[in-house]
Amino acid sequence: MKNNFLKGISNAIPIALGYLSVSFGFGILAVKSGLSITAATIISATNLTSAGQAAGIAIIAEGGGLLEMALAQLTINLRYALMAISLSQNLSDSFNFPKRALLSFGITDEIFAVAVSRPKKVTPSYMAGLIFISFLGWTGGTFLGASAGKLLPAAITNAMGIVLYGMFLAIIIPPARKQLSVLIVVIISAMISIFFRYMIPSMSAGFAVIICAVAASVAGAILFPIKDEEEKE
Repeated sequence: MKNNFLKGISNAIPIALGYLSVSFGFGILAVKSGLSITAATIISATNLTSAGQAAGIAIIAEGGGLLEMALAQLTINLRYALMAISLSQNLSDSFNFPKRALLSFGITDEIFAVAVSRPKKVTPSYMAGLIFISFLGWTGGTFLGASAGKLLPAAITNAMGIVLYGMFLAIIIPPARKQLSVLIVVIISAMISIFFRYMIPSMSAGFAVIICAVAASVAGAILFPIKDEEEKE
């Protein structure tokens, strides 16, 4: 059990280092939006979702309601449920329901990718190690970023605040360069977002995110449907 836990920590070190830099930007963004260092750190400690947290901060800053927040988080983070279903096929028999429920908290894009690619069955201790060090990187980076946002000059914090958005670009650019369908869906989403920003400025950030995500997804499904395996054969 100890070896599996240490193996999980070892495999998660690159994730933690990446989270440290990205969450630093989130911490700066949070304090610029009016949150305290403590509030920003608690948000990261209870949520491991960069896109969801960024959208949540925008909704909080604009005084959005709970329904708007809930719908935005559901739209953005629904993929984690699909990841959990997929990962469940690679879990060891020692994963009982309480352990699944507890460790599901730590499923993120990066943690899922590492866990699902593991040649052996994923054990609870390995998953705990994977999540533990990643959690420290994300939460620690947020605390450092929020603290820096209170102390550093505005010119520096404004520059560091784009780190989070740089991560989003790093996620979409590689697949967009390889697949025309991804590029077109990204462009559609960006165009809808720009339309709301300049044509309907009264539209809140939360509902804008929801509409952009759903509309772009529907457009992608219509324009680039994935054929069944039987049809391909």
